[in-house]
Amino acid sequence: MINIIEKKMMKNISLAVAFIVSTVSFAQVAIEKPMIDGTSTILDFNNVAGNTKGLILPSTSGVTTGALVNGTFIFDVTDKKVKVYENDVWKPLSDAGDLGTITLNNAPERGKGVIIGAPTSDADGVLILESLNKAMILPQITTPHLNVKSPYPGMICYDVTSRSLAVFDGSVWNYWK
Repeated sequence: MINIIEKKMMKNISLAVAFIVSTVSFAQVAIEKPMIDGTSTILDFNNVAGNTKGLILPSTSGVTTGALVNGTFIFDVTDKKVKVYENDVWKPLSDAGDLGTITLNNAPERGKGVIIGAPTSDADGVLILESLNKAMILPQITTPHLNVKSPYPGMICYDVTSRSLAVFDGSVWNYWK
């Protein structure tokens, strides 16, 4: 009797491990919605009409260590700017903003972050998206400067009205086409 129970447990564990490995290897993630739109998306948000939720970038004092890769985004608390890392340089995407609403996290870091789309990554970050043929769809908000009542410094979204990237620096929204 015990052998049958052990075999069923091993089968269930094997199935669970196989599911987790396949999910991590070919992951597509939908947030606040039941499924991804299309097959070319690695991370997709619930972009329904009236959405006012954006993606909040990590607030840090200029990342200088670890494996920096092009396309890394941060809110730099040293000069209060949203930045993107490109070709060994941090490029500002906003003017100097305000840190007033940021609660700094002084706790020691644990773990390597979350990787979506690959089992491992050389990049160092809180959320790492790895894919050769999939992209992230940013949260889409209609005129965020009017509709997001309490934006947080480092918030990023796609403004469907102006058709541009919108980043909040703690003071004002900055738009990039």
